[in-house]
Amino acid sequence: MTPLAATVEGLATDVRLPDGDGPFPTVLLRTPYDRARHRDEARGWARRGFAAVVQDVRGRFGSPGEWRPYRDEAADGAATARWIRSRPWSDGRLVAAGASYGAHCALVLALDAPDDARPDAVLAAVPALGAAETAREPSGVERLFTRAGWWAAHGDRPDSDDTALTRALTADPGLLTHLPLTDLPRRLGRDLPSWPGLWRHRDRGRLVARAAHAVVPLLAVGGHHDHFTDDTVDLWHAWGGPSARLLLGPWGHGLTGAPGPGAGPAHRPALGELYVNWARRALTGRLTPGHHGALALGDADLWLPARSRTEPLTLRPRPVHGTVFTADPDRPARSDDLTVPAGDPPDRCLLATEPLPRPLDLLGPARVRLRAAADTPSADWAARLVALDPAGTAERLAVGVVRRAEPAGRETAFTVELGRLARRLRQGTRLRLEIAGHHFPAHARNPHTGADPMTADRLLASRRTVDPAGVALTLHVLTSPPTPTEPAEEILR
Repeated sequence: MTPLAATVEGLATDVRLPDGDGPFPTVLLRTPYDRARHRDEARGWARRGFAAVVQDVRGRFGSPGEWRPYRDEAADGAATARWIRSRPWSDGRLVAAGASYGAHCALVLALDAPDDARPDAVLAAVPALGAAETAREPSGVERLFTRAGWWAAHGDRPDSDDTALTRALTADPGLLTHLPLTDLPRRLGRDLPSWPGLWRHRDRGRLVARAAHAVVPLLAVGGHHDHFTDDTVDLWHAWGGPSARLLLGPWGHGLTGAPGPGAGPAHRPALGELYVNWARRALTGRLTPGHHGALALGDADLWLPARSRTEPLTLRPRPVHGTVFTADPDRPARSDDLTVPAGDPPDRCLLATEPLPRPLDLLGPARVRLRAAADTPSADWAARLVALDPAGTAERLAVGVVRRAEPAGRETAFTVELGRLARRLRQGTRLRLEIAGHHFPAHARNPHTGADPMTADRLLASRRTVDPAGVALTLHVLTSPPTPTEPAEEILR
């Protein structure tokens, strides 16, 4: 294998060629996280007959210029694709690949670049679709903790400091409670001019809308415990190319490197080999047209076809306490603690189901229908679904948050989407449903005045009332015993 170094439009670029005369198909990985971290991945592609090109995006690590997240990647990627195709070692075929922000780079190259720069296939793992998608829930609620961590580590700097937020929280555990939240850079001791501007992005859905016009194959890979699971599935559903494949496992944002709850031995496939085999079939037109994929069923140690049939199941959990509660920003319901405070006044409404009379295989979206009121003109409603096994051990299954603007005191009915579940629940499991006004620090605290949570300098308490008769939890369950499949069978068909 031959390593080469180059600059493309001034951007630092590493090339690793397979042994032999070539020319070769190429895999392009563009990253803000240091191209040196991808050396093993590049060697793996080269060993399997692909030229591997790894590039630092503009303004990061070895590449000069201004680092403007989500701004320059289509143009810079297009210039790099043209450069690759002009090389004597390239046979013209190109796979754009990447994870997280790298997946964004690959997707905008496929969807926004001119025809001569467009790749022939896209491999997008845990894709960060854009600034708005990463910063906010679909409902608009701000994802505070993950964005603070990412911007502290990578924002407005040429390198990274992955522990920046952890160190800052150790020095000041109340760091994310200080107002306004747009002043966070000053408290971090960092110059982060792009931080306030991040929260002005509300244009969710552009890449998903563009995906309908895609003309190349897609492999979308995600984790059920990733922040971007719904975006990954939406991208797969919308993809208009000749074939679209989906792989969802019981993983977090790090995929199999960080298995989440419910993961078993079968849920650790050799992703590298799967990627290579998919790329070969995609570049030679040997993928069956249409949408196919595999979903891991947590706690069952098996995979199911992505098109498995399900039906809705509606449960009516019984109230335990707190049908009237106070969402107090001085003691917000915590996103990082499954313990339910027992004192008064309650900080959430707590409901629970009876123990399940039989095992239940959940697969698909979950949602909660509420009838409730707040005594403030703006209110966030956070719904957290927790599984309690027969021994009483608690495990978070899903969370959803919506923001409502209603006249104070008006009772209304609305729905909180909880995301997707793929999990087997054992007989005897009880489901605990928590309805709160905060989910902090994962999400910013609503000031309850109608002011922007990121710029507000004053927070008020909000008194809430939940009608227990108006609470309905809807899950999707398999309509018949599961039909196991192998991930490779679905991805490579």
